[in-house]
Amino acid sequence: MISCLIVDDEQAAIDILRQYVEKTPFLTLAGTTTNPIEALRIVATQPVDLVFLDIHMPQLSGLEVLPLLRGKCQVIFTTAYSEFAVPAFELEALDYLLKPIAFERFLKASQKALKAQAPVALPITPATLPDDYIFVKGDNKGHMRKVAFNDIVYVEGLKNYVSIYTEQERIVTLLNMKDLQERLPAAQFMRVHKSYIVSLDKIKALDGNLILFRDGKATAPLGDTYRRGFFEALQRHVVGGKSAE
Repeated sequence: MISCLIVDDEQAAIDILRQYVEKTPFLTLAGTTTNPIEALRIVATQPVDLVFLDIHMPQLSGLEVLPLLRGKCQVIFTTAYSEFAVPAFELEALDYLLKPIAFERFLKASQKALKAQAPVALPITPATLPDDYIFVKGDNKGHMRKVAFNDIVYVEGLKNYVSIYTEQERIVTLLNMKDLQERLPAAQFMRVHKSYIVSLDKIKALDGNLILFRDGKATAPLGDTYRRGFFEALQRHVVGGKSAE
């Protein structure tokens, strides 16, 4: 069985594709959404083998969504516009269906996905992907911002929001500290306070319970609860004498 997701900003188009999926014996529906950002979350958290993806959508176009899927699943574009076929196939889309889509054409494209599954490859999971950045919602318009891990100096928690400080800017996004900490690589980032996560690489010095960063301006507090774990992480870099703990 191929688990598929339908992404289209028009409910009528979703309803047609849903009927086609139900008529195709080797397809099972993982879900539908009119929101491309929600589609990325579904693919990241659920087993999805194939995405039927519209191109013209608010927030992100289908051509922008496909690279963000990072090879986790196959993509068949479903669109009313023929002019995007070349860039779609350059992005290695499996097929390109023009609306209105006949069931016979839909079935032919779906059979390509079935053939692509054999031989079965090892599944690509978030743990095996070479993550070095995340996308976060960066303003009240819902725009997504790409944030490279190497650019992050520290993170400050603000109830249901966090402020991500890079060497160039501050990005405020709707996240909690626990969820963000799980996405950041543990070898590079550490929780040092209930409201602070720091990049170990960006630390310049320690002044009592205050962490100073390489830019010489920003600081973060070191909480008592996190003090022992913090110094244990730094111990392998200490040369001579005793640690500051």
